[in-house]
Amino acid sequence: MHWVYWGKLYDSRFQACCLQQRLEHDAWIYGYETMKEIEVYRSRRGKYGVRFLP
Repeated sequence: MHWVYWGKLYDSRFQACCLQQRLEHDAWIYGYETMKEIEVYRSRRGKYGVRFLP
């Protein structure tokens, strides 16, 4: 399996964590198939992003 990267990078870890929580809760609320793992990562330039395993 390969990581799927969200298309936007954020300046703060807090913003990326909010997106991570939203992805987890949307799957639960709307009945989407849950992702195996969702994590926040830091890019080489110092910004934060979200990636997940489908």
